[in-house]
Amino acid sequence: SMEQQQTEDAPRFIEQHSQMETSNPSFRFGALIVALLGFIALFGYAMHERNIASDLASQNQQTSAALKDTRSQMDALNAKLDGLINAPSTPVSRPAAAHATRAHAVVRHAKPDPRWAKVQRQLDAQGKAIDQTRSDLASTRTDLDSAKTELSGSIARTHDELVVLQKKGERSYYEFDLSKSKQFAHAGPVGISLRKANTKHQYADLELLVDDRQVSKKHLDLYEPVVFYPDEEHQPLELVVNSISKNHIHGYISIPKYRASELTAMVNSPTQEQASVASPSAGNNPQLRRR
Repeated sequence: SMEQQQTEDAPRFIEQHSQMETSNPSFRFGALIVALLGFIALFGYAMHERNIASDLASQNQQTSAALKDTRSQMDALNAKLDGLINAPSTPVSRPAAAHATRAHAVVRHAKPDPRWAKVQRQLDAQGKAIDQTRSDLASTRTDLDSAKTELSGSIARTHDELVVLQKKGERSYYEFDLSKSKQFAHAGPVGISLRKANTKHQYADLELLVDDRQVSKKHLDLYEPVVFYPDEEHQPLELVVNSISKNHIHGYISIPKYRASELTAMVNSPTQEQASVASPSAGNNPQLRRR
């Protein structure tokens, strides 16, 4: 039967396989090499694990030693703290207090840096100069405001109004009619030259001669007073343009009736002043000068 045939063939196959292994030596050599390599790999892995374990043990020992040192230092500090807290308070001796006072005095009287002192002096000087400049500017602004306030109430817009101002007798007035020209026309002590007359916006550009000095006045609006002080005079002169047409303007110059020197002379000679007041003169009835 088939089972009997398989049973008979099995011993025959094993015998043939054993004969092949016995007859082939290279197979046995390869198996030996494989076994040797496996042993070497296992040995290397075991040594590697051993080294790692040794390193970990060494690190653990070092960490334990460091923790032990730290604990001992903390114990020492705690002992010192306990000693300071429990120590009895000792009174401070007088020599020590005197020494502390002297040390404090030395610190207090230490000399300052000379560079800082120099910078502080410079800052103080600049501050004083700025304050003085502000004071001068405020004084000048006050003088100008007072002069403008005084003159703004006495601006004549027509010839008739100018006659009324002339009758007050406080100032002398000089009218002018100017056409556009580079030549100067004199109105009282001032030379005037019209360089431009803008009828649309009602302003004029003028060149003035005051005390032999040429002064430019650009964009002078209608009825805008121009106030200036000649040399050695403390009273202002005033220029007003009250009419602007094509290449032509009309206006007037207003000056004090008396110079500062004349007023000083009148104060110094009251008798002469009283005589001049008592006797009427041509100066008390000034006539308007018109150019």
